[in-house]
Formats: sequence, C-alpha cells, structure tokens
Amino acid sequence: MGLRATFLGTGTSTGVPVIACSCDVCRSSDGRNRRLRSSLLVESPEVVLWIDTTPDFRQQALRQGVERIDAVLFTHAHADHIFGLDDLRVFNFRQRAAIPCHGSVATLEALRRTFAYIFEPGCEGGGKPQIELVPVTGGFRLGDLEVQPVPVFHGSLEVLGFRFTAGSASLAYVTDCSRIPVTSEDLLTGVDTLILGALRYRSHPTHFTVEEAIAAAQRLAARRTFLTHLSHEVDHAAPRIELPPEVAFAHDGLVLEVD
Repeated sequence: MGLRATFLGTGTSTGVPVIACSCDVCRSSDGRNRRLRSSLLVESPEVVLWIDTTPDFRQQALRQGVERIDAVLFTHAHADHIFGLDDLRVFNFRQRAAIPCHGSVATLEALRRTFAYIFEPGCEGGGKPQIELVPVTGGFRLGDLEVQPVPVFHGSLEVLGFRFTAGSASLAYVTDCSRIPVTSEDLLTGVDTLILGALRYRSHPTHFTVEEAIAAAQRLAARRTFLTHLSHEVDHAAPRIELPPEVAFAHDGLVLEVD
C-alpha cells in the first residue's frame, strides 16, 4: 500500500439531509447523497491520520471501524471541523497516550479557547481528551509520510490544505477553499490524487463552486480529482454540468488507493 484515503464525510456544515429540508436530494434514496460533515482518514503502512474532528466524529469512527489514530490534522477551527474533538478520549484509553493535533497557530489558539476545559486542571480520570498541540509552520514528517501544509483562502480566512507523499504516491486534501494562491498552486501542481471542496453550482463568497473547483483541478494537472464538502444542491447521480472524466463527486465511505 502506498496511501489509502477514506472519506469519513463529504458534506458541508449542515450535513445532508439538511434539517427540515424536503428537497429532492435531502429525500433521496441514493446513499451517496447522505453526507456527514467533511473529514478524511489517511493511512500509510506506518501511520493513521485523521483530518478534522467533525461533530460526526463518533459516527464516522464507528462506521469505518477505526481502531487507531496516530495524529490529527486540522484545516481550520470552524465548528463543523472541530466540534467532535472530545471523542478523541476513547483513543487515549485504547492507546494510553496523548494524541498529537497539528494545525496553524491561529487554529490551535481557537482550540484552546473553544475547549478550555481540556487545558485547565480538573476532570481527570478520562473526563477530557489528552492531546498535544503541534503548530504547523512548514513541512513535517510522520512515520513514513511527508506532510506539506498548503495555505489557501476560505473567503478572507487563511486555512490549511495538506499534501501527503509516501514513496511515489501523492495525495492532496483541500476542503473549505475559495482561492488558491500561486505559491500554494506550486505546492499542489502535479499531485496524483486531489481532493477539493466544491460546495454547490451557484456562486459562494467562501467556497469554490463545482465549476471553479474543476477549473482549479485542471490548472493543477491532477491525474484525478474528487470533489467534497458538497451541499444538498448537489445530486450525486445528476450533475448539472458535465464532469470531466478525471473528476468525480466523492461520497461517504469511498476508499481511494494511491500508489
């Protein structure tokens, strides 16, 4: 195995179905239109990485049968990407160790504020997760995996994507994104497998549309691209625009092998 990526969730912040919505996608019987909040599991022969602890973390871990997490990578600190953090406690019990959590300095500061109880005295005996905050300031290595942070913009907010390399295998994950700076395009160009956020077909101030994501993937010359962070406007089986042969919608539970 070079790299394996499992889509734990492919939905936007509301998930799909959306609460109290009766649109065709929210009522769809197509399992690919049922989307938990966006998250990815990345595995190499030596390392198991989890990207973003969504509010659906527990359900995602149970559904995929995840038994170990060596590290967590955070793209940013919006609620749909961090609010499952407390459920890391179970992996502390199993692994008898703190779990490294990597993110930008701003993201780690937000985690400290949002989950203040983790870093304060008290609640010992398993009442709070044991984590180690690790600032991401450049490329780093986890076991046999090279990790390159890729700064992109989510509206005016700088967030992180990540490029992973193990041997000749390369994979990049860029979710909440509306602009990729030229310097970051250089970090992504030629990646074998690209996972890119594409919220909907209509314009949005902080996310790529499907059309914009396709154009970005073509600029980056990815061999194949999977679109994620999809809203309930996207019907998996009925795209409103024709997708190029190298581009596809991702769905929850999809597993990619990258060699």
